Amino acid sequence: MSDWRRRVREIPDFPKPGIGFRDIMPVLADAGAFASAIDALAAPWRNAGIHAVMAIEARGFLLGAPLARVLGCGVVPVRKPGKLPGAVLETGYALEYGEDALQVQADALAPCARVLLVDDVLATGGTLAAAYSLAEGLGADIVGASVLMELGFLGGRARWNGAAPLHAAWTIPA
Repeated sequence: MSDWRRRVREIPDFPKPGIGFRDIMPVLADAGAFASAIDALAAPWRNAGIHAVMAIEARGFLLGAPLARVLGCGVVPVRKPGKLPGAVLETGYALEYGEDALQVQADALAPCARVLLVDDVLATGGTLAAAYSLAEGLGADIVGASVLMELGFLGGRARWNGAAPLHAAWTIPA
């Protein structure tokens, strides 16, 4: 097991009772662990000709920007409603503990830009599916998605479109 995986901690009953939150802040605080985590996210995409990383709010931003730097491409933030100026595309989705929505600026990408979706955790799959829908709405060529952790016991991979590869740097089984 690589160093960064040992630094992930579980916080019970957050953000509400019954949820075991996977906290990556100790990974981010350690330069070596952080670099190792970014390398793990980047590994399958290094020669994929990615034009932009679409980084999902909020912890996806913390991974997406350095990942874009490693891949030599730009970064496009996928945000919660009301945080982006100008015309936006929006889609709603279900979380394991509620509902939410995501937005992206309507002019964030050139037509047919090759994009990689990035987030910290794949849980039930709603967030990643919503980001996929937004990328499609922008006319992007979705090369795939990369997540730091997949909580396999929640079955989120089943909601992935399947038209593009989905890479999890670490899958936590059932």
